[in-house]
Amino acid sequence: QVQLVESGGGLVQAGGSLRLSCVATGRTSGTYSMGWFRKAPGKEREFVAAITTSGAEIVYRDSVKGRFTISRDSAKNIVYLQMNSLKAEDTAVYYCASNPIRYSTLSYIDNYNDWGQGTQVTVSS
Repeated sequence: QVQLVESGGGLVQAGGSLRLSCVATGRTSGTYSMGWFRKAPGKEREFVAAITTSGAEIVYRDSVKGRFTISRDSAKNIVYLQMNSLKAEDTAVYYCASNPIRYSTLSYIDNYNDWGQGTQVTVSS
């Protein structure tokens, strides 16, 4: 099992930036990819971005392309989500998750079996 702890959320004005961090501990050697997901009030949890542990593959949902950047520090087992040009519709609880299934679809939520507790991001318009 992988333990995940997110940080970096907060309140920001529209157009501002935040950087989320996710520290992974435990059995991280079996991780294939790390992903960021979000859940807004009244909506389903949705995929935001993911990166393989090798860094060879990165995927974003369309609405964040060009504004969000996912990266990882493999030595420290940390995954980051840099969020720029934030919009009110980005308001949500953001979750980090790990996926152990090799060569799987990075955006498929059911591939992720370990989750963090989430960090709130609120964008005021």
